[in-house]
Amino acid sequence: MAASLGCRCWLTFASSASAAEMAAVAAKSSSHSVAFAAHGNLRAARFATSAASAKSSSTAATTEKRPLRGIMKPKPISPAMQELLGVPEIPRTQALKQIWAYIKEHNLQDPENKKIIVCDEKLKKIFGGRERVGFLEVSGLINPHFMK
Repeated sequence: MAASLGCRCWLTFASSASAAEMAAVAAKSSSHSVAFAAHGNLRAARFATSAASAKSSSTAATTEKRPLRGIMKPKPISPAMQELLGVPEIPRTQALKQIWAYIKEHNLQDPENKKIIVCDEKLKKIFGGRERVGFLEVSGLINPHFMK
């Protein structure tokens, strides 16, 4: 599918043209990729073809808005979690981010071992009454607070 443009007029243009000019020519071309016959212009050829394909994919992405799925989809949360975060439903990623912001704001990390969180009363309600929680356990301990 590559169109070989190896004529002398193209070689002169390819050797003297900037990458932006080459991208414009490649975008006007009807083929999917452009092969340059001049030695040393392979990088420009890749730039030109990737720029043309990036334009078409960016317009497709802006026209279609996909609904949020998985951990990005807001879900209702338990009353204990609502008390801490202040919202009735939230995506799991944002909940984890806000919990970490709360921990850092209230200086609840163990000074000797930053991997350990020393829970206050609000966090004890979320983390099942535990006094100390490892930072890797946090995401697992918030799972029961998301309603299905």
